[in-house]
Amino acid sequence: MRLSSTKTTGLVIDDDIEGVLKLAHKLYFEGSVFIHPTDTIYGFAANPFNKEAVDEISRIKQRDEEHKYILLIQNIDSLLKYITVVDDLHIDFLMRIWPNPVSVVLPVNQEVGDILETETLAFRIPSHTFCQRLLERIQAPLISTSVNRSGEAPLNDPQVIIQEFRDEVGAVFYSQKKQHPVSSTLVDLTGKVPILLREGRIPFSHIQQEFDAAMEKYSGDKHQ
Repeated sequence: MRLSSTKTTGLVIDDDIEGVLKLAHKLYFEGSVFIHPTDTIYGFAANPFNKEAVDEISRIKQRDEEHKYILLIQNIDSLLKYITVVDDLHIDFLMRIWPNPVSVVLPVNQEVGDILETETLAFRIPSHTFCQRLLERIQAPLISTSVNRSGEAPLNDPQVIIQEFRDEVGAVFYSQKKQHPVSSTLVDLTGKVPILLREGRIPFSHIQQEFDAAMEKYSGDKHQ
């Protein structure tokens, strides 16, 4: 298990967000795993391009190491560094639905695919201030996966999380503000149209409406 020498627990992000961001940045690039609030539920976080860190999350969760995790990203420009665009209208669609608790499976480009040994990954631009500021600071994707052991319900009480995982992660960052403990809606966009994989906080009907609006605008622009 690889843990940072700065290992600590129970840091409230509302008290000193700059200090927490500095520590989270350090943990990320050291290859440590940490826990923090997101726009959905609390999540384990790490550098997706650090295999030791990814394997450590799988070990903690007692999950198959082949399992793929959602990646949080800062913005569309960042996303374009990692994916292959199937259709230009998809970009307009993603700009309509993000930032939001909607995770979208997309085909990755060859470079990312070779490194991570996968053809697809789920991405999300989160609607959460701490996540946004951390992503801005690290300028790289961030793994996000529920805080639980495989087969168990996700944990969302900071004190329970600290009690359960304090000896296995570099830090637990938490907020005293009210959370919305509902997972993200998960959508597959590796083809032409979005396909629902998991209903979450954002109804798929709303996502479909945004896709239809993007398609209508795209069709209108092409005929001008």
